[in-house]
Amino acid sequence: MSEFITIGEPLTTFASIDADVDLAHAENFKKIVGGAELNVAIGVSRLGHSTEYISRVGKEPLGEFVKNQIDTNNVGSDYISFDDQYWTGIQLKQKVTKGDPATYNFRRNSAATHLSPDIIDKVDLSDVKIAHMSGIFPAISKTAQDSFRRLFKRLNEQHIFTTFDPNLRPSLWPDEETMVKTINELATFADVVLPGDNEGEVLVGTRDPETIADFYLKAERTQTVIVKVGPQGAYVKNKGEEGYFINGFKAAQVVDTVGAGDGFALGYITALLEGKSQKSAVMRGNAVGCLQVQTPGDNDGYPTKKELADFYATQGVEETDEITSSH
Repeated sequence: MSEFITIGEPLTTFASIDADVDLAHAENFKKIVGGAELNVAIGVSRLGHSTEYISRVGKEPLGEFVKNQIDTNNVGSDYISFDDQYWTGIQLKQKVTKGDPATYNFRRNSAATHLSPDIIDKVDLSDVKIAHMSGIFPAISKTAQDSFRRLFKRLNEQHIFTTFDPNLRPSLWPDEETMVKTINELATFADVVLPGDNEGEVLVGTRDPETIADFYLKAERTQTVIVKVGPQGAYVKNKGEEGYFINGFKAAQVVDTVGAGDGFALGYITALLEGKSQKSAVMRGNAVGCLQVQTPGDNDGYPTKKELADFYATQGVEETDEITSSH
């Protein structure tokens, strides 16, 4: 079985080819696969680790496309089922020369929203070392949230290390109050919580990294909170310890910010799988996030081992370096 597992909804993304043309007028598109959790699985696989991805797609051409892309990226698909009644979710994505692209999702009542909790009971977790959980999947339907909770419960019962990225998607929730309450409750089941400072403003009421970290460290299970602070890097705080910053890397050009947070998660996770220190793991997270924002796709910038080593060489650092600044 696999070292790493995650659960989520894959999206068939139709990404416009013509830069800075709004989606109403764009005529040329490239079909790619997206979805935050799948992005993480692809990146973990690209860095040489075995993965498993739990999901459900439609029994139609887009579902077949997604399955083929998952297989092409060497992501485990033992727990991907096909639904002959509901379709695979779709996303339209604008191409931009910098910043955040406009995206529109068509995923209501998709195949993934009908992923039954019964499937979770069949998942073999015996060799899983780290599981990554995201706040998107529990937002797409009650059925999906029930499955998500069941998986989280099994992971906790088997003492499997878990990371949780809030990944806020307000449009998927009935209202902000429900989103905040549910995400903060789900975070209490994770060993490591990975919010962005902008998400902290919504979930905790502040962008201050230390205040955000202290909020999530109140949970009995949570031992570490890492607050992503964009190009500046990340703030890390372990339970009962002083917090510290790990500096970020400067991107030569920011092309598209989609996938940067997922890049941070996969960098952190793979370093831990390799026995690296927490500081080295956060540094790798920063590095992968920096690489990703320099590419137009959802996961195009995720590096191989050689590409990661080459990037560190251009930055004049080694992964054992502990780049910190006091808080």
